[in-house]
Amino acid sequence: MPNLLAVKQRFGIIGNSPLLDRALSTAVRVANTDLTVLISGESGVGKEVFSKIIHQLSPRKHNNFIAVNCGAIPAGTINSELFGHEKGAFTGATADRKGYFETVDGGTIFLDEIGEMPHDTQAYLLRVLESGEFLRVGSSSVHRSDVRVIAATNVDLLEKVRNGKFRDDLYYRLNTVPIDVPALKNRREDIPVLFRKFTVDFGEKYRTDPIRLSDEALQLLVNYRWPGNIRELKNVAEQLSVLAEDRNIGADELLDFMPSLVHRNLPSIHGSSSTDAGNFQEREILYKLLFEMKKDLNDLKGLVFDLIRRNDLAVPDMSSLKEWNERPNLPVVSSGDDYHRAIEEVEDRFPDHETDRHSGKPIILDRSQHDAYDRAEVVEENLSIEDMEKDLIQKALRKHNGRRKDAASDLGISERTLYRKIKQYEL
Repeated sequence: MPNLLAVKQRFGIIGNSPLLDRALSTAVRVANTDLTVLISGESGVGKEVFSKIIHQLSPRKHNNFIAVNCGAIPAGTINSELFGHEKGAFTGATADRKGYFETVDGGTIFLDEIGEMPHDTQAYLLRVLESGEFLRVGSSSVHRSDVRVIAATNVDLLEKVRNGKFRDDLYYRLNTVPIDVPALKNRREDIPVLFRKFTVDFGEKYRTDPIRLSDEALQLLVNYRWPGNIRELKNVAEQLSVLAEDRNIGADELLDFMPSLVHRNLPSIHGSSSTDAGNFQEREILYKLLFEMKKDLNDLKGLVFDLIRRNDLAVPDMSSLKEWNERPNLPVVSSGDDYHRAIEEVEDRFPDHETDRHSGKPIILDRSQHDAYDRAEVVEENLSIEDMEKDLIQKALRKHNGRRKDAASDLGISERTLYRKIKQYEL
């Protein structure tokens, strides 16, 4: 088996990322077999390059190789493109035609964007993978083909299987050997050397000096998310090589060409399915509930401060309150001479004690009041989001006399979501 450095030099692979080396090592190991390979990765990471590496290092390297983009072929003609058709099979079929599986017999076929393949074509492909047999469109004669299939996808095929948009038997047949090609954002250490390679190549192509970046400008490239991956990085290098008048580019000049370098992509909920819409509406309920709680808290604070102002009450600071709480327990008396002795004892022990504003005497509790306070129980507030959400929905229904449409409008959610919540909470 050739070493990775030799493979990189032969096929122009740039980078030393561990993730890249792992994917390349898997491709090299599986190349000498006829196993089906599924290459996954974002758009622009170089999945087709990996398919060519597998073909060129395999015993089929002297036979044909063809790359087919399944997403670019109309659903009505993809069966004919892949498996051929007989004369008169459909309008415009004026002659017999061989499909790709016949023309590359003995070679390798690379099926890119396999997730876009129509459901009926998936059944045809599964039969080829399992038995090597297929039918031309409009024919009843069975043909055979010895073709190695390498598939690639930039979407989560397993998710498509769960949603019924991709055959599970075909998925597991294709996924015999999975290869995950890392995105550029996951191999940032390779960005400087990739950019340097591209600028040197374009400098030779356009007969100019290669672009050189300052450390700050290079750091902008490294920190960028690169949604277009290597393809986008190559386009940036070519754009700078052609349009930049100065061959030495700083951060400000680079931002003039690529303002998006300073943009940041925060995580968000992706998709627009009914489930996502329902989750969004549920969050709206929670936000509304939190705003209501904040309003109630502000009203309570206003009430307390109004009581303090109207009754000319003093509000002790927290430090004095802490000192008072840390003092030994005050004597508790009921009446008579004990009361006066208690006052004298308090004055002796706590010369700076708090006194009643009107009488100037210490606040001493009656025995029955003291016992009542001892028996007090602290009840914790219920902080369950589900209970608060249920309570808010009940309030809205009571407010609108059970009219669900008006209650849903007041809550800021759809009637469908409200119906689901009523059923969930058995309201």
